[in-house]
Amino acid sequence: MLKKPMASSALPISFTCPNFSESFIMKKECIRPLERRDLERVAYLVDENAMFPPEILPDLTAAFFDGDDDQRWLVFDDGQVDAACYFVPEEMAEGVWNLLMIAIDPKRHGAGLGSQLMEAVETQLAEVGARILLVDTSGKDDFERTRAFYDMLGYEREARIRDYWSDGDDKVTFRKVLT
Repeated sequence: MLKKPMASSALPISFTCPNFSESFIMKKECIRPLERRDLERVAYLVDENAMFPPEILPDLTAAFFDGDDDQRWLVFDDGQVDAACYFVPEEMAEGVWNLLMIAIDPKRHGAGLGSQLMEAVETQLAEVGARILLVDTSGKDDFERTRAFYDMLGYEREARIRDYWSDGDDKVTFRKVLT
């Protein structure tokens, strides 16, 4: 699985609200750390978005629930968890983190939940001096909306690795400087 980086910093947990004009007000029912009770709902989000087999979710979250400060899971919860994300530090790189997953309930795509989660991730990382956030996605045509999402948030298309995920499915890496 994932190896621990050489050095890391514990990140404080901060929260945001659904209304950007109220950003960073402590309102726990909006964006908060993942809790064990959320796993069934997050498994649904992962499955609905075809992220990875949802049955591996307990293994992916085990280190987080064991208190590993390098495993970060956030959820958007305004009465029901409708979005989740997972991010970790890059190995052997100082101040570089990677968003490994973001999943939004398809019924709420386009409602701003993903943007708010990304703002929370970027804010947490910037507050502790992280320099860069990376995001990888597919180069396939059906991921154009995903790539447009990161473009809209100010990420740069940093790299393309041909046939990375499978033959004909390139890996597109986005990069955003945080500090």
